[in-house]
Amino acid sequence: MSDLKHNVKKDYPSLVSEDLMLLVADGDKIAFTCLINRHQDAVFRLIYRFFGKEEEANDLAQEVFVRIWRSSKNYTSTSKFTTWLYTITANVCKSEARSLWRRNIWLIGSFWNSGDNDIREAVSPVLSPEDAAIHAEQNRLVLAAIESLPPNQRLAVVLRRYEELSYQEIAAVIGCSVAAVEALLVRAKVNLQKKLLPQKK
Repeated sequence: MSDLKHNVKKDYPSLVSEDLMLLVADGDKIAFTCLINRHQDAVFRLIYRFFGKEEEANDLAQEVFVRIWRSSKNYTSTSKFTTWLYTITANVCKSEARSLWRRNIWLIGSFWNSGDNDIREAVSPVLSPEDAAIHAEQNRLVLAAIESLPPNQRLAVVLRRYEELSYQEIAAVIGCSVAAVEALLVRAKVNLQKKLLPQKK
């Protein structure tokens, strides 16, 4: 660790996140700032897609990095940093979801209420205005349906669909087996189909 600090400390941007995290564990605030700059967008996206509210996503993203700083000495170089990061982010999301539930605040349908156009799925510029409107409406319905899922199903879908994590990585983040992840995604797919596909009478 001392070799890392003395030999490459001046070249933070070239360091992989795992090495930066080791420096953070030694109290290096510059390395911590570098980590925040590198990963804050991914953390914000995950939280935003979980809750659908920009202000809440900003607040909870800050909480994630506070937890990273406080628990930095628990990090080991054998752990992939992004998996550790997503685990902390997932725990923050689930904790906040439980808090919201206790306060009886419903989460369904808030995705399209935010004015943050950068977070929404991009509409291709080659689409006609009519097709673009249809695309936006379809996307709105999908996001709303995802947000209505139970927390673990929602996390699994967001991590798989938007963050493109493997089943093994999702299992490590949520803290379950790969088989459990597969089951979560199957149940999520069924629930999404019920909400998005016309039901036969």
